[in-house]
Amino acid sequence: MITRPALLLVGRNADVRDQMKRMLASDYELLEASDSADALSHVRQAMPPVVVLGLGLPSDGASATEQLAILQETLRLNQDAKVIVVMDNRDRANAIAALESGAYDILEKPVQLDVLKVVLQRATYLFNLERESRAIREQANATEFAGLVGNSKPMQGVVGMIRRVGPSDVPVLIIGESGTGKELVARAIHRLSARKEAPFIAINCGAIPETLLESELFGYEKGSFTGAAQQKKGRIESAQGGTLFLDEIGDIPLSLQVKLLRFLQHHEIHRLGGKDPASVDVRVLAATNVDLKEAIDSGRFREDLFYRLCVITLRVPTLKDRESDITLLARTFLTKFAEAEKKLLKGFTPQAIEALLTHNWPGNVRELENRVKRAVVMAEGQYVSPSNLELKDLSSIDRNSTTLRVARDLREKELVKSVLQKTDGNVSKAAVELGISRPTLYQLLSRYRLKSQKSTDPLEKGRA
Repeated sequence: MITRPALLLVGRNADVRDQMKRMLASDYELLEASDSADALSHVRQAMPPVVVLGLGLPSDGASATEQLAILQETLRLNQDAKVIVVMDNRDRANAIAALESGAYDILEKPVQLDVLKVVLQRATYLFNLERESRAIREQANATEFAGLVGNSKPMQGVVGMIRRVGPSDVPVLIIGESGTGKELVARAIHRLSARKEAPFIAINCGAIPETLLESELFGYEKGSFTGAAQQKKGRIESAQGGTLFLDEIGDIPLSLQVKLLRFLQHHEIHRLGGKDPASVDVRVLAATNVDLKEAIDSGRFREDLFYRLCVITLRVPTLKDRESDITLLARTFLTKFAEAEKKLLKGFTPQAIEALLTHNWPGNVRELENRVKRAVVMAEGQYVSPSNLELKDLSSIDRNSTTLRVARDLREKELVKSVLQKTDGNVSKAAVELGISRPTLYQLLSRYRLKSQKSTDPLEKGRA
């Protein structure tokens, strides 16, 4: 798999292309073409985000016409591509034509490599930023998945599961740590079901005292207890025809588990103080952040209720398990809260991005949202800093570290994490990119308590 951004070099002069390849190979997955046919073939197959067009072409009218034709066809095939055109500084008319046709930038011959590197970095950054912004807009427009932001493989798996189970009517148990977005998942399932026009009723079973939870769930009749001046429907009955979401189901007391099991078996409830059963047709979704099988073993949760609730189990990943979504989520929250606070913020400083990516996130997405919301309020300039997020500035830590070992270990750990993420957890590829052996990388993984994903690489299989 490609672990670096693809860069297409187009030019007739092989020596110039080779020089560029030597200078850029460490940062880009390089493709090259000597003519328009090869160039457009690469564009169709690889859809490179950045193209450098015109290396080694002679400064004549025919070459300029060819450049413009390649530029226009490239942008027709991939409108998001950033095409950098190399031209003679005297060819102003064709330079203007290239810009009008959609060129990202014009570089004069001879190309200065340090200038080219900066332009490429900016072009790649802009391409990624536009892609993330488009993903945010697309997800905002997809109302059935409102609030579920993420392009990572774990989140793609969650969305795929939601699409499969949503149209059915079976109970779903949603598992995940606090703050991962379990209720958002439940609401997405409801919006994809045949019950989407009916109520979605949520109740947090761990937030309501045990003495009140029964009446909240099942309702009560007038006069059933002191203060019951009139009949009141419970949350179960209020969800008639729709979806009942039981959050933190693992905290429900055993005495109520029996009544809840009876409801799931017979689709009937008895209000407190009532004699006659009331028939209720609802779909039940439940969520928990505890290990219910462990709770069953310790006698805190009924096994028969567990199997009634988890016909299908859907696990929501932690934020650390979907690290590639962190900046996307942060920018989404920044846009949302900046609009609400009427503040003109352009984004995060590089130090803030680094702090976001290295933080542990014990509170998951909820913690990230809270930190960005506070940062929007506290930010004084155009960019959010680590201090606005109440996170450590790692560059500051490095400078102020009392020992070289502390600073080195910190940078080493973050470099290993970054490369593992780029290579999708493939240890062999990560070791090659880091310039070390696989045994050495395994030692680093153990030292820093990092995890690699299972790989399909034959070398990895051989080691297992």
